[in-house]
Amino acid sequence: MRALALDIGEVRCGIAVSDATGMVASPVCVLPTNEVIANARTWRRVLEDHEPDVLVCGCPRTLAGELGPQAERIMHIAHNISNTCGIPLEFVDERLSSREAKRILWEQGLSEKRMRGKVDMVAASLFLQTWLDARKK
Repeated sequence: MRALALDIGEVRCGIAVSDATGMVASPVCVLPTNEVIANARTWRRVLEDHEPDVLVCGCPRTLAGELGPQAERIMHIAHNISNTCGIPLEFVDERLSSREAKRILWEQGLSEKRMRGKVDMVAASLFLQTWLDARKK
């Protein structure tokens, strides 16, 4: 089963994908969030290239684990995306994934400026890997 992860932000949407066996997550790209929401050609191309069986969307919970207004907004957007493309949707806790992604990119020697376009897709791959690992148990 191939999963495609979305880290939906105000401006950018980080995208990651699993391998066909559902074992390993890898970053794919970052698209403008409005293009993903609008089912633009760039987004449809990602779907065609990877042919996912499920969308896994990061749900931004508070540090206490609760759903706040931001989580509700993301969940609403994710449901619309799922309905538009006809792919089942699951959610995963994405707490601290962006912070961890920045740490990884910093260790690779990227500056804040060069990180900007990569953080979202790395964060998506991190929470997708967490989701994949939980399914193995």
